[in-house]
Amino acid sequence: MTKVDLGVTLSSLKLKNPLITASGTCGNGKELQDYFDIERLGALTVKGITVKPSRGNPTPRITETPAGLLNSIGLENPGIDKFIEEKLEIIDAYQLPVIVNISGHSLDDFAYLAERLAPYPQFAALEVNVSCPNIAGGGMVFGTNKELVYKVTRIVKENYPGTVIVKLSPNVTDITAIARAVEEGGADIISMINTLLGMAIDIDKQAVVLGNTFGGLSGPAIKPVALRMVYQVAQVVDIPIIGMGGIMTARDALEFIMAGASAVAVGTATLINPDAALKIIDELEAYLIDKGIDSIKELIGKLIK
Repeated sequence: MTKVDLGVTLSSLKLKNPLITASGTCGNGKELQDYFDIERLGALTVKGITVKPSRGNPTPRITETPAGLLNSIGLENPGIDKFIEEKLEIIDAYQLPVIVNISGHSLDDFAYLAERLAPYPQFAALEVNVSCPNIAGGGMVFGTNKELVYKVTRIVKENYPGTVIVKLSPNVTDITAIARAVEEGGADIISMINTLLGMAIDIDKQAVVLGNTFGGLSGPAIKPVALRMVYQVAQVVDIPIIGMGGIMTARDALEFIMAGASAVAVGTATLINPDAALKIIDELEAYLIDKGIDSIKELIGKLIK
């Protein structure tokens, strides 16, 4: 066997392979083009967009941990109007699905962003961020309450005709209840997980490290948590899942796929090695050839009972 099929389908999204960049780790794609041909990716998720411009949180915003990163960027972005004005032409030139991540401080914010992006077929889908731990007055608040997450999902679906992905927070007691609420709200796809809330302390300065005190923990440290949650959610919902959380290698990606994810997103790995996703794609292909498996789809949810 010398040729295998890495293509996957998630609702209306047809990807040539299951590798997606996680929001906030590749800017708008242009930042990665100096390192590799981004058209080889399955899809690209651009940095989170809000209604108004945001300067983000105070510095320092990022610090390493023994097995990952803590970040408190705080959704720094130019706002929806400038995003459309400046980035639409760049995104339109890409020959791969581009997902736009949106964040809000209120239901009205989410409704407005969905309505504002609705006329643009250049975007393959919206990813609704109800799980960011780094913004006040919204963010993770929506993603930890099943009634609120249902309302956010519903209002985005009412204002956006295309594919809607809802990104779940791991900072909850029962991830399956949140996932069911998202599905009942009409989401087409779930992405999971966002970062875990954490902090770091500098004992020499006797001070907290991050300007925002708390940050989102990503990287290998959270992979077992993310994997467990994908496995749990895959057993209670019928919509596809994009798994993420500490995926650094093809072995990590395969674990998520066997646990029930139809595609995977790479974040921290890209910040360490910009072409990490491409290496994972090549390794996935080699794995299928070595195992004599025709299609990656044969492995999706293989461990679900």
